[in-house]
Amino acid sequence: MESFLTRIYEGLEHMSESVFVGLCDIMGTSQQVAIRREARDIREMVDRRVTCNNGTIEMMSGSYREGFRLEGSDIDFMYWPNNHRVIMDMSQFEYYNTANTTLILSDSSESPPGFTLLQLLTPSRYRQVQSACVTMNDRVYISSSTYRQLTCSLVHPNSTVHGPCGSGVYGGVLEYDTAICFVCDFWPRSASSWIDRCHSWPDPEVVNDIVRNGGCHFVAIGHPLGPHGNREWRISFSLAEYKLVSSMNHCHF
Repeated sequence: MESFLTRIYEGLEHMSESVFVGLCDIMGTSQQVAIRREARDIREMVDRRVTCNNGTIEMMSGSYREGFRLEGSDIDFMYWPNNHRVIMDMSQFEYYNTANTTLILSDSSESPPGFTLLQLLTPSRYRQVQSACVTMNDRVYISSSTYRQLTCSLVHPNSTVHGPCGSGVYGGVLEYDTAICFVCDFWPRSASSWIDRCHSWPDPEVVNDIVRNGGCHFVAIGHPLGPHGNREWRISFSLAEYKLVSSMNHCHF
């Protein structure tokens, strides 16, 4: 009986190894994934250093950014104007030079969790922002639905709206999603409870890095049942998700 159980255990062990090797063939080995991530990190770091204040920042997201190459998966990009910043409250106003930075205030007081209105605080020279402005209660807000329509084909002509993105196909082979969004340098207060839920994972160092250096983005789609659906924006944690994935080892996948 003991030898029979031993053979079963050994068989399962070999099966696990075979599955792991097979998945590595599909997704990439740990070395391949690490090289892909590092190469993309370096490229984006260099691009941001040389991008002028009124330029556009590009960030790859999704499985491609995480270093995986899965058959049938699309490639995701986020773009935002470098001279626009979202702030969470007026106390953060002082951190920016409004002579060369357009400031936008996140107002989630009437929105469902994970969504917000974006109030334009200072003038924008960005034509798409100007055209997407609407007035509510004597305040100027940026309409997500209008902004999405105006920017859908900004990166790739003839793209179609898909969620908050412009979508299409590269060369008839690779599908893409491009989200023209806004960036915030601060962790949103509405997500502060996440910090307290991190007990066993991830490590405190990862949590601190995400909260202190991660910030968030705002993509152009509202809650379908929200009071201001066509004007609301969804909070995106793509950068935080990437940092969480990077904190895992290869066996976790």
